[in-house]
Amino acid sequence: MDKKNYEVAIIGTGFAGLGMAIRLKQSGQHDFVILERASELGGTWRDNSYPGCACDVQSHLYSFSFALNPEWSHVYSPQAEIWQYLQKTAEKFGIMPHIRWNSPLLEASWDEAAKAWQITTPQGDITARVLILGNGPLSEPSLPNIPGLNSFKGKFFHSACWDHDYDLTGKRVGVIGTGASAIQIVPEIQPQVGQLVLFQRTPPWIVPRQDRAIPESHRKLFKRFPLAQRFVRTVIYWQRELLAYGLTRYNPDRSKMFAQLAARHLQRQVADPVLRAKLTPNYAFGCKRILLSDNFYPALTRSNVEVVTERIATIIPDGVTTADGKEFRLDTLVCATGFHATDSPLFGKIKGRGGQILAETWREGMQAYLGSTVAGFPNMFFLIGPNTGLGHSSMILMIESQLNYIVGALRTMKKEGLKAIEVRPDVVASYNEWLQDRLKKTVWNSGCKSWYLDKQGHNTTLWPGFTFSFRRLTRRFKAARYNATL
Repeated sequence: MDKKNYEVAIIGTGFAGLGMAIRLKQSGQHDFVILERASELGGTWRDNSYPGCACDVQSHLYSFSFALNPEWSHVYSPQAEIWQYLQKTAEKFGIMPHIRWNSPLLEASWDEAAKAWQITTPQGDITARVLILGNGPLSEPSLPNIPGLNSFKGKFFHSACWDHDYDLTGKRVGVIGTGASAIQIVPEIQPQVGQLVLFQRTPPWIVPRQDRAIPESHRKLFKRFPLAQRFVRTVIYWQRELLAYGLTRYNPDRSKMFAQLAARHLQRQVADPVLRAKLTPNYAFGCKRILLSDNFYPALTRSNVEVVTERIATIIPDGVTTADGKEFRLDTLVCATGFHATDSPLFGKIKGRGGQILAETWREGMQAYLGSTVAGFPNMFFLIGPNTGLGHSSMILMIESQLNYIVGALRTMKKEGLKAIEVRPDVVASYNEWLQDRLKKTVWNSGCKSWYLDKQGHNTTLWPGFTFSFRRLTRRFKAARYNATL
């Protein structure tokens, strides 16, 4: 690809990046490039291919509203189907020719004189008037800060970098973490491994998943009558929005009621009172991510599984030592320890006005206006930026709201002949003051420690409301809240 100058550069080819590209084309903008660090598209759904990987939002809602898929095989889509959906959608909307492969972002610097972004990749440098970050918060795996981690001599990998060529049969496997990835991995590998040791720091609240195959008759109906699938999608949407009420308006009594339902699920599946005690959370239902599973608890009751709640003291060459001095000999160590959701390494590669580095700007915590724009970084937009995450529904709903907002911003720039726009600092400050005030009333701020919170204890990841309220806020781009350059 010889072209060096673009109107828009997009980072990433997951739902956010591809959705942005599609909306640009639909709005008549074709002068854009997508920078993808890998040789295939897909983002999170390409990288996370571990055993059992699947979505925890119903399939009919976990797709673009403008590209419904009548062929979903299950209520909750497995990873391979979601990845295939993204590939088909990119091809359908003619996005593939716009992608520059094997092009991770090395640096992006705002050029004040040119009113453009100078972007460096291993494939060469490019210039773009507008930079859109669609890499998302779940793109950089996070490893635990445990002494001796690099000393382990066995097989070691993060759940987002699963080695499918490595045979787990009969192996002594340790899994660190009990989050959304771990509860899908453990039931899948338990029958295969010789011994499985699950190192748990904090147990999650888990509710029944109730997944099932979607009948062929339903798939045919959705294909012939798309409105039928849209009706099902709408029903799921409003069911999910009801969950937001309980999460964003914390009530201890209501939380205890839901906790009792989850506790009954645990009691039905785990008879051993000692194990059950280990798996019972001691924080409010919903404070950490609510997980869905029908087979995680049963897997933990098998004879080749041990749940360890003692803190890991150190990693040794042939295993793990816990704080009580016990050693666990292992052949394999899997870290299901999440991502750099609040401190992505990418932030250190972006330099805004005056050379200010985004990581330094956000040293005390991420802040953006509508999760989309940051003061000091002109013509730069985030997708799934600060405080756009959800604890109750499909992130694609939030992504589509931001897509419309960004297209509105670009349309305004073109109409008014603006070379650059930059959100006003006072707008960002007042918006985030309002956000944090709202977040104080949510279950996520009820006292537990979770990846929703940054190092300062601020919730900089989640949206404290309904998705339709965010859609209303992002419906129109309001130029008065930005400083503009002609």
